[in-house]
Formats: sequence, C-alpha cells, structure tokens
Amino acid sequence: MQRLKTRPQFQAVLAGTIVAKTTHFVLHRNALNTRVVQIQSDKPDNSPMLFPIQDLWIGAMVPKRWAKRAVTRNAIKRQIYTVSAELLNQYPEAAFLVRLRREFARNEFVSASSKQLRLAVRTEVQALMQVLIQL
Repeated sequence: MQRLKTRPQFQAVLAGTIVAKTTHFVLHRNALNTRVVQIQSDKPDNSPMLFPIQDLWIGAMVPKRWAKRAVTRNAIKRQIYTVSAELLNQYPEAAFLVRLRREFARNEFVSASSKQLRLAVRTEVQALMQVLIQL
C-alpha cells in the first residue's frame, strides 16, 4: 500500500469519481494511469506518472474546518490508514482518498481523542471501505 503524498496526487483523486459516502466521510477513486499535467509542454505523452507504482494508493484528507484540533485530525487519519491496511488484499489497484466532510459533534465527543471518537471513526471508515471490496 502506497500513501498519497503530493498535492497533484490529492487533486487528481479528488477529481475522480465518488465511490461511497457515509455520514461523515466520502471515498474518492481515480485510475493509476493519470499523468502530471504540464501546461507549456508540446509533448504531453512524456509527462511523468502521478502514481508510478501499480499498487493500492490511499490518502486521508481531514480539513481543519471539520476537525479543529490537530490531535483529532491525527487520530482520524490514523484510523483511516489502520482500517485500510487491515483490508489491503481485498482492494483493487487504484488511488483512493477518504475525505472528512462533516464535523463530529463536540457535545457528543468532548475529548479531542477519546476511545468513543476512535471507535465511531473506525466503524464508519470500515463501512465506507466495505464498498471497495465489492468493486
């Protein structure tokens, strides 16, 4: 499993199709044959590949808008990567991005990184990732 690291990789996957949605998360998917767009190049075929290795690529996007504290953002990302690593052999080779699209209620999850929050995130991400197995 490879992780998305560069801004063009994240943008390419965000431009892809939405595969699944849950209450708090969205799962985006894009093919691995995407190339880097070079604006002033007369030979677009020679542009480098965004995903040079044929493998499962996964990324997590947790905006500050929906998770104010860094502790919460890191805990959510950790759960996304852990769940995706558990089901690694069942996914197709493509680039995926799990994006947080709604805030977890602060009155329900008072602590920035509680067991309740981790369990809620884990359960929802597992439900989201089950869609990948069926593709």
